[in-house]
Amino acid sequence: MNLDYENVVERVLCSGEEISERVKSVARDIEKYYADSDKKLLLLGILKGSVVFMADLMKELKLPLEVDFMKLSSYGKGAVSTGNIVIKAGLEKKDLSGYNVLIVEDILDTGNTLYWLVDYLKREHGAQDIKICTLLDKPDRREKPIFVDFGCFSIPDEFVIGYGLDYNELYRDLPYVGVLKREVYE
Repeated sequence: MNLDYENVVERVLCSGEEISERVKSVARDIEKYYADSDKKLLLLGILKGSVVFMADLMKELKLPLEVDFMKLSSYGKGAVSTGNIVIKAGLEKKDLSGYNVLIVEDILDTGNTLYWLVDYLKREHGAQDIKICTLLDKPDRREKPIFVDFGCFSIPDEFVIGYGLDYNELYRDLPYVGVLKREVYE
């Protein structure tokens, strides 16, 4: 299959250079926040979308940290969340009471998944200090009272791809965040 990726992008929202600068800035904010903590820092990446962002963020952070991942799903094959959260891959660590947990996510839109996840981590894993770091925030879509603690970009309510974000598992490898043309997913 030969796909012309550039042909599906309506416009670039965040260039690779802009993303790089914001990741560095957010890393400095995270370092300041956790500088005096006596707890271990755990970066909890939400697969698959956070991988590119989390890798770049980890390289910028000058803090001792551990890494874990979860794979959650609230999307089927389409462009709209079903609202039902399914754990497809859980945590290796069972007790998070001794950690500062920083959830690293590609995008916060409705907030349903992250709202559920914060509750789950507290209830099932004893996490007490949980913060959220996202590449993208879509505040206009928020349905739950959850907010970004460390964020790179606030974006409009458009379907975006690239830099880890996909549509039907494609386009994650684009080095920027772009708006997917509507005719691709409608």
